Amino acid sequence: MQKLATKYIKFHSEKAIGLVVIILSLTGCSCAPSIVLFGASFPDWLICSGIGVIAMTLMHTMLRKGEHQCWLEPAVIVYPCVTALSAMLTWLLFFTH
Repeated sequence: MQKLATKYIKFHSEKAIGLVVIILSLTGCSCAPSIVLFGASFPDWLICSGIGVIAMTLMHTMLRKGEHQCWLEPAVIVYPCVTALSAMLTWLLFFTH
């Protein structure tokens, strides 16, 4: 009976330690920066990504009208890089906490 009780306590203490580790790792998400838009909270990174996509679309439109679209070649590499750069600059300039 003593062995069974020791085994039971050991098993539950391991589960408790695992549960504590999981709970402590989730506390980093408790104060994630967010912006309230139209009654819903959106994370800052999502807003910055959207601004990056809008900035890339504007750049594409301006360069296409000015006959300078060749500056954005190869588009598969340049478009995601400029979008990421715009998003990161937005984060750096407007969302420094």
